[in-house]
Amino acid sequence: MPSGRPRLHRPASLAGLVAAGALLLSACAGDGGGTADTGTEFVTTGGGVSTVARGHRADAPTLDGTTLDGKPLDVAEYRGQVVVLNVWASTCGPCRLEAEHFAKVSEEYRGRGVQFVGINTRDVQKASAVSFERDYGVTYPSLHDPAGRLLLRFPKGTLNPQTIPSTVVIDREGRVAARALAALDEAGLREMIAPLTTEK
Repeated sequence: MPSGRPRLHRPASLAGLVAAGALLLSACAGDGGGTADTGTEFVTTGGGVSTVARGHRADAPTLDGTTLDGKPLDVAEYRGQVVVLNVWASTCGPCRLEAEHFAKVSEEYRGRGVQFVGINTRDVQKASAVSFERDYGVTYPSLHDPAGRLLLRFPKGTLNPQTIPSTVVIDREGRVAARALAALDEAGLREMIAPLTTEK
C-alpha cells in the first residue's frame, strides 16, 4: 500500500529541475507560504516582507548567466545600486498578477539607483518567457534559469527565495536586505524598496 507520503512528479529527464525543486520549486505560491529561515536576525512585517537590519545582512551570492535575449549578465555589475530580483515563471498565476506592477514600478525607479532583474525559472523554452515579458510590458532583463540553479546559490538560513514568485532586494553593498514570498502589488513593492534607497 502507498505510504501516504506525497511524492514529487517530475520527469526523470529533467534531473536538474528535480534538484532545484528540492529547494523551492514544488509549487507556485500566492499566499506568502514558505518555511521560515532559522538562525537569522530578520523581521517579517504584516505584509509578508522580511527584512534584515543593515549590520546583519548576508552577502548576495554570485548571480550570473544569460538573459532571455541571449546577453550575458552578472548581477554584481549593479553593485552601488539597489537591485530588485524577481523570481518568476510564465506558467505561474501569481507571477502574472504581479507582472504589470513590477513593470510599472521598474519604470518609476529608472535612473534613480534601482535596477530590476528577473530570474526566469521552469521555462525550459525561452519563447513562453519572452512572450510573458512582452505581454506584461517587462523591459528589465531576466536571467534564464530553467533548472533553478541560481536560486540554489543563496545560502540556507538567509533571506533566500523559496517560492514562485519571490522577490529579493539587494542593497547597494551587495547584501540581501529584504524578501517577499508572495505576489506584490505596486504599493507593496514600493514599500519594500523605499527604505533601501535612502540608505547612505
